[in-house]
Amino acid sequence: MNYALRIPDYYKSDIDDVKGDVSMNQFIVNAIAEKIATLKTVDYLNERAKSGSREHAISILKSASDVNPIEIDKL
Repeated sequence: MNYALRIPDYYKSDIDDVKGDVSMNQFIVNAIAEKIATLKTVDYLNERAKSGSREHAISILKSASDVNPIEIDKL
């Protein structure tokens, strides 16, 4: 699949800064793949949220133990 693509000049320096040693074509293909993955993830999470229940989530949180986290888990 081929597309004629016009990228505004003001993106050139930003793209050059972040694309590293890959070609412009590969950079654009990767950017498209990341965007598709992001949109699919949002759709998936929205579908999962429809089957959820606030009451169920709160009941799970209420059943959590009331102990301090171990040292490695502290922020």
